[in-house]
Amino acid sequence: MTANRTSMARTELASLLTDAAQSVSGVLTAEYPTAASRSYLRPVLGALSAGPRVVCELNDRLEGFMAEEPIPATPADLFTLASYASALGWLTESLAELTTSVDQICTRVGIPTQPPDPAFGAPASVGQDNEFDFAFTALELASIRTAAKAAGLAPSDYVEVLSESLLAASRITDACMEISSSLVDDAAYVLGEATDRVWIGDDPDSLPTLVRSLLARMEATG
Repeated sequence: MTANRTSMARTELASLLTDAAQSVSGVLTAEYPTAASRSYLRPVLGALSAGPRVVCELNDRLEGFMAEEPIPATPADLFTLASYASALGWLTESLAELTTSVDQICTRVGIPTQPPDPAFGAPASVGQDNEFDFAFTALELASIRTAAKAAGLAPSDYVEVLSESLLAASRITDACMEISSSLVDDAAYVLGEATDRVWIGDDPDSLPTLVRSLLARMEATG
């Protein structure tokens, strides 16, 4: 009976992590209706709109996990808690960086830094139609000019803010993919342990994948 209860507990812990992984992955597939006047923000609006909701969901699940009776205190519990909390913190930080990037883009084109609304009109032009620093085909150039006109921007300015948007989208994509895959790895570790020897010990390999990744990032930027 004890073995069955332990197995079920591990299954629930693993499910907590895999469910979180799916939620984080969902940030990348979220879509948001984007008006032609804001097409340069299309790469980031899905994540920007879905991210806060996912953070709230993960936080609610974490609070529910911590409210369990008895209080989670087994090695497997603590391992799961460390992984989950790291994922939540990392996602929150990444979304804050995304929000800052979007605010900077909005400031540059002269629109209010508030939640996007597809009904907003086009912003005022922020510059002249200067030469491009990139080589475009005639078809690409025509598409850029059409999109820039709808956005009320000079084509060169449109390309620059779209590039900034794509870069911000790339960063949140990389973060969400690493968070999600690490949660899946940690879930597999929790579920695959035959004994109750899951432990956050002195061996770095005993730490959750997310914790090790965060420590590596801190060392790289330190």
